[in-house]
Amino acid sequence: MKRDFLTLRDLSRVELEEIFSLAQQLKADWKEGRPHPLLRGRVLAMIFEKPSLRTHVTFEVGMFQLGGHAVYLTPSDIQLGKRETVADAARNLDRWVDAIMARVYDHRTLEELARCAEVPVVNGLSDRFHPCQVLSDCFTLIERGCNLPELRIAFVGDGNNMAHSWINAAARFGFQLVVASPRGYEPDAEVVAEARKEGARVSIGHDPAEAANDADVIYTDTWTSMGQEAEAEERRRAFRDYQVNAELLRLAKPTAVVMHCLPAHRGEEITDEVIDGPQSIVFDQAENRLHVQKAILVWLVQHNLHRRAHC
Repeated sequence: MKRDFLTLRDLSRVELEEIFSLAQQLKADWKEGRPHPLLRGRVLAMIFEKPSLRTHVTFEVGMFQLGGHAVYLTPSDIQLGKRETVADAARNLDRWVDAIMARVYDHRTLEELARCAEVPVVNGLSDRFHPCQVLSDCFTLIERGCNLPELRIAFVGDGNNMAHSWINAAARFGFQLVVASPRGYEPDAEVVAEARKEGARVSIGHDPAEAANDADVIYTDTWTSMGQEAEAEERRRAFRDYQVNAELLRLAKPTAVVMHCLPAHRGEEITDEVIDGPQSIVFDQAENRLHVQKAILVWLVQHNLHRRAHC
């Protein structure tokens, strides 16, 4: 069976830990000057409906470091669902490339790509989930010596795609997740219910101080995501008490770290003092997007090649 990576629920904990191990090896060897051309001659199609710094650069550089090549497709190049159907685009691309990464508005676009393509599809971001980011974040915590099941992680802000992927991660890795969002901006109840069925320790509330209390990690994200610009002023008012600042950070453990998926709107969801401070690991997260995504691509492409060889 072909494997895709649209959410963290697509892979088991054992499989995700295999990706962590591979990412650790790839990162260490690259820094020692020992590259791994594990995808030599392989091609990744990168579909972008939304612009990106980290997703674009890390996937393209990652394919280069693995000996492969990435093809960047802008909205004007492909126009999914407009110039041609998503299904037809998928059926064309899978004749030419070995994997597809898509950064889209609607998560259903990814699901249709995955249904129709014979090659693995990776979620580079959708309105519902951002699994590559959260898997990289979990790797960053492990790299710092954290035991994930022992952690209390506070997510402060919008119950958005990032919150949803953190909820999925809580189900996979067993840490305690406390989400604090303004009323009306909570994570999707279905995502929460599915995670709890799998044993996730997830609490949803509205008090950022309660979430941050004794936390090992404080995580935040922008209050206004791409596509929500018309709501920006309304969101600033709704989220004004949800800023990650020095006062909130003092409620967490002295050893707590601060994380942000970037880009940051400094002075809104997070202050300069915190994001540039000694407890911030946001740029470690950004660096690890490269190595974890390389591991995801290697795992998926090699699995698919093995599957095809035995069909």
